[in-house]
Amino acid sequence: MVKNKQQRRNRYEELSQVDIQELMQKPLCHDLDENKRILQMLFEECSDIVFRDFTIEGTKTKATLIAVDGLVNTQLVDGHLLRSLLNGEGGESNLDLLQERTITATQMSSVENMGELVRQLLNGDTILLVDGNGKGLSVGLRGAEHRGVSEPETETVVRGPREGFTENIRTNTSMLRRKLKTPRLKMKAMVVGRETQTNLVISYLEGIVDPNLVQEVVKRIENIDIDGILESGYIEELIQDDTWSVFPQIMHTERPDTTAAVLLEGRVAVMVDGTPFVLIMPTTLWSMMQASEDYYERWQIGSLIRGLRIMLFLVGMLTPGLYIAIITFHQEMLPTSLLLSIAAARETIPFPAVVEALIMETAFEALREAGIRLPRTIGQAVSILGALVVGQAAVEAGIVSAPMVIVVSITGIASFTVPRFNLAISVRILRYPLMILAAVFGIFGIIIGTMLILGHLCKLRSFGLPYFSPVGPMRYADWNDTFVRMPLWSNEERPLQLNKENERRVGERTSQKIADKGGMKGEEK
Repeated sequence: MVKNKQQRRNRYEELSQVDIQELMQKPLCHDLDENKRILQMLFEECSDIVFRDFTIEGTKTKATLIAVDGLVNTQLVDGHLLRSLLNGEGGESNLDLLQERTITATQMSSVENMGELVRQLLNGDTILLVDGNGKGLSVGLRGAEHRGVSEPETETVVRGPREGFTENIRTNTSMLRRKLKTPRLKMKAMVVGRETQTNLVISYLEGIVDPNLVQEVVKRIENIDIDGILESGYIEELIQDDTWSVFPQIMHTERPDTTAAVLLEGRVAVMVDGTPFVLIMPTTLWSMMQASEDYYERWQIGSLIRGLRIMLFLVGMLTPGLYIAIITFHQEMLPTSLLLSIAAARETIPFPAVVEALIMETAFEALREAGIRLPRTIGQAVSILGALVVGQAAVEAGIVSAPMVIVVSITGIASFTVPRFNLAISVRILRYPLMILAAVFGIFGIIIGTMLILGHLCKLRSFGLPYFSPVGPMRYADWNDTFVRMPLWSNEERPLQLNKENERRVGERTSQKIADKGGMKGEEK
């Protein structure tokens, strides 16, 4: 026992004397034992790293297979790779000849330094080292467990595809490739995170996307220097334009169809290994108010729902402040009967309207958060029953008035209609300062707060794209897919603020035929 501790201490001292970064840049040597010594020193006390020593049949050459238990398909490693080498098929000890004649795996690549070997190994590949070769062979026999494809819970639809991204990046790229069967779809691989070495893929459509946008995305990601990237939210926070803004400047989605649609507009998608949420950039306020289902129903229905969604967005942000301002300063704005009814309900309430609103809004947010954190089987029941019981008890106890419960309920329902969760959070945050401004300055406070928000939105950028466009600055050509959703054939051009090379997406004859005949008709008999 003492001897083992002393050996381990000596290895740590040996490793501490060598800079790990320099060690990772060290090329592989021809001596197999030396390569193994360095790897075993790097992976000291790593029980999941498996070293399998054997001799290649027919050549009596020593070799070693290295894999991470749980990340490789052990059946393929044992029954395919190892058996072919032990049975002496080819009888070669040269890695190039083994790769050409003996090993029949589809994915193979040479590794020539320790850093590349470690990255491939930890990504799930199997490493083959053969004595006398100054390089190794990475064989793609991955078999890690991952979640199957299922419907995304955050972006459910009545009509549309039921598949969503998973935590496996290769599953996600394949799902996107099935949507866009074109060689124009490019997927640039990158690695971020000093310790996590997280894989990510930048996807875009060549010939449609602005090349400067792709370069900007790559540049910002290359500038990231952090220990670990555990979710795409890390990337989002590190590369966004304004980190102090409450509005999200990068959209995220779990849906492959939404990702394919935005790529066709000329945007860029970033997939991060380990998360189903794909980042979309650049984005605008109006694009975050759109849902994929808007385009799967007829344009009249999509336009109606989108207009209702925008109206409820304003209701969710402004309604509590308007109620406080009217009750506190501008009672003359209400009809007499309604004013008397509200006054009677508030007769026994000991708090001013702003305190009453803050109590109810905080309680509502607490119930919503509790419903999310509790186990799914009881979370919804607790949140619904809690809202009913707490609201009824608060009214009967004289802490809040019934009209305030109604206002808070309408506000909460309106915020649920926002398609993007991160944008809905922005609405919930802005609601509080607007209520305080309304309590101090009345309607004028709400106007001041709204003007400040509009000014911030007009100033905000998302990868150079104005966040409030096409409203600010005005681009009337893009309005046919902003407040309403016009027929697909009438959207002849991609968003002008995004695309400068390949603007047209609908054939000229198609649009003209439908416009002239009122539909895509055949020969009339």
